[in-house]
Amino acid sequence: MFDVLIIGGGASGFYAAIHIAENNPNLKIGILEKGKDVLAKVRVSGGGRCNVTHAEFDPKELTKNYPRGEKELLGPFHKYCSGDTIGFFQDRGIALKIEEDGRMFPESNSSQTIIDCFLNETSKLGVKILKHSAVTNIEFIEESQDWSITTIKNKYPCKKLLIATGSSPKIWSILKTLGHTIVPPVPSLFTFNIKDERITGIPGVSTIARVKIVPKKKYQSKITVELKSKIVVEPLLETEGPLLITHWGMSGPAILKLSAWGANILHNFNYKFDIVVNWLPQFHEGAVIDYLLEIKEVEAKKTVLRTKAVEVPKRLWINLVKTCGISDQIKWADVTKIQLQSLAEQLTNCKFSVDGKSTFKDEFVTAGGVDLKEINFKTYGSKKIPNLFFAGEVLNVDAITGGFNFQNAWTSGYLAAQGILSQFNED
Repeated sequence: MFDVLIIGGGASGFYAAIHIAENNPNLKIGILEKGKDVLAKVRVSGGGRCNVTHAEFDPKELTKNYPRGEKELLGPFHKYCSGDTIGFFQDRGIALKIEEDGRMFPESNSSQTIIDCFLNETSKLGVKILKHSAVTNIEFIEESQDWSITTIKNKYPCKKLLIATGSSPKIWSILKTLGHTIVPPVPSLFTFNIKDERITGIPGVSTIARVKIVPKKKYQSKITVELKSKIVVEPLLETEGPLLITHWGMSGPAILKLSAWGANILHNFNYKFDIVVNWLPQFHEGAVIDYLLEIKEVEAKKTVLRTKAVEVPKRLWINLVKTCGISDQIKWADVTKIQLQSLAEQLTNCKFSVDGKSTFKDEFVTAGGVDLKEINFKTYGSKKIPNLFFAGEVLNVDAITGGFNFQNAWTSGYLAAQGILSQFNED
């Protein structure tokens, strides 16, 4: 019998296993991984560099990066935060570096450094890794308060069970039969599919922009006395940051943040909605019109197309100018006030229709999972079933990009380990 079985050979599962084994070398610990490789998501994260965490050391500020879990993670982050993660890796000879945007990577710029660290530690500590072990059933034995885990290969009994499977519909289904509530999963962290001549032909263009989702008007079907539909307006979502134009539409941190915070709303919209982009986030439309009128006087003899009047990428400027009906040869002196108003609108209130999403299959993040009301966040133990613990994205916790999802994995893995260890100490 295993003392501790961990279902899921990912970041949080390995992190928990290492902390349990270090603190109690006498425990028999196993990790069940359904695939042929462990730590697959670690390998591909951050473009293969592994965005380990984020250089945000204030727990309250850190929680603001979690659309699901913001309130619940405050306590855990006070116990185990980004600085503790840095210390963990430094103690094992792995230095992390901070990039300009706060993301932290191993100095080696390779996720293999993190994978090797985990594999070396678990090997040294005697943690058994069982690959090709997809779980088919989880049974709680009432009499002994133990667990029986059935895989496609074997059946394994254990005293304590930690589930760290990430977004796994199969495991969520099993947990539901055990009595846990599962918040229905929807995609998070995805890019927007947009077909529009203003961004066609300029993939790779990147700039800072403010993006907001235009509220949709939904009509209630219930008939009122006045026989008029009641208008319900969805919450407005808005972000600011780097925006990347791609072959299929828009991506970059500004878009990914919107997709995370709006995961449920955009799912309800069936991923068909409008956005408004301000390519000059520090300015409003009125100020830009006034500025363009000044340029009209100062640069009268120059053509509008070749004289980029504001700080936007050149290829984007050309497309926006052409959209306003300003041809290659039109000079600033000849441009009409209506055309200038149109250009100001394109620069500050540029409306696009989104039709669908694209996800990164390897770095896929899901909103949804085990209901947070059913978790004790001091131990990451189940409030419903004894000797059952959780870590990582199997819970209804997810974050925006920047190393925050991994920090959740480390924090939950560490605290679940402490919760399990404290129960063995009591036993």
